[in-house]
Amino acid sequence: MDTGLVMQGVELMLLGMGIVFSFLAMLVFTLRGMSRLANLLDDRAADDSGPMPIQVADNRQLVAVIAAAIARYRSS
Repeated sequence: MDTGLVMQGVELMLLGMGIVFSFLAMLVFTLRGMSRLANLLDDRAADDSGPMPIQVADNRQLVAVIAAAIARYRSS
């Protein structure tokens, strides 16, 4: 087996992995920068009133119908 050919393969592998790593690192830093820029440009005022309450509808009849359907399916 030719060691020169193996060394060329290893060099090519390291070069390819280095290029991919560099691209991914640039992508991470670019996305972080864009996120910070978007946060700076966000013109909505952040209010500290807490989370909005969720409107819960009264679905007792629907729950009863679903429970009856499940019970009928399991019994057959």
